[in-house]
Amino acid sequence: MEEVKAYIETGILELYVLGQLNAHEQREVEEMAAKYPAIKEEISAIEIAMEQYAIKHAIEPTGGLDKQIFEKILVPASTEAAPKKSLPATNHEARIIPLQNDNAASTIKTLRYALVACIGLLIVSVVALYSAHDKLNSANQQIIALNVNKEKFASTVSFMKEENKDLQQIATIAADPTWTSVKLAGTKISPQANMMVYWHKKGQHVMVDITKMALPENDASHQYQLWAIVNGKPVDLGVFDATAVPKKLLISMKEVGNAQAFAVTLEKRGGSINPTMEKMVVMGGVSI
Repeated sequence: MEEVKAYIETGILELYVLGQLNAHEQREVEEMAAKYPAIKEEISAIEIAMEQYAIKHAIEPTGGLDKQIFEKILVPASTEAAPKKSLPATNHEARIIPLQNDNAASTIKTLRYALVACIGLLIVSVVALYSAHDKLNSANQQIIALNVNKEKFASTVSFMKEENKDLQQIATIAADPTWTSVKLAGTKISPQANMMVYWHKKGQHVMVDITKMALPENDASHQYQLWAIVNGKPVDLGVFDATAVPKKLLISMKEVGNAQAFAVTLEKRGGSINPTMEKMVVMGGVSI
């Protein structure tokens, strides 16, 4: 299903496995996993992949680490027992009974070494766990970075698709005789300015070609406004920005069925009811 595929591609499942979601988001993922087996399978696959990544990048303990641990922890045992007080002399010779036999001493010594070995293994395990945790954090950062890059890439692809669509439309207009190309030239206030307007008289469509536009960049308080000169009177066709990096290459303006010329003035943002003639930037007549 497209819904499940789109949900998986958001990257929220990776963040769920890494424990980066809040309680509400976790419940949402768990509900989706219960509802859709594909999402549950994807979560299991992500967990396995992260476990394999941690194992693959685990750091092996340095050689001789166990020996260093033994030297730091092992405490030499006393080989001589403390002197015992002599029992009072009696008519009969006192019988000496040893407190520990050889087997007991050997057992204690073995247990002591076993305890040291366990401590050593614990330290090695802690080092390995810390290393795996560090690697997992690194993997987490890489996944987040990949998600950001994926979003940027998707945005770029979307822009390129729109740009390609506009270029195809411009080529179609140029090859269609029912469209009229009107070139607007600069006026006294901006002699170097120029732009191209496409007009389809029958369909009343008006398009502005950003790829063939050379207008001074407008500020945040102003916009350019396109006018059609119809029987000597200006008719508003809408406003646009001459941005350095336009989101679209072809801008659709308001419709007009009859025009003798087109002109552009610089107005306050949002446009004006009547054109400011002293701020007319470009103008061009229609030749049919």
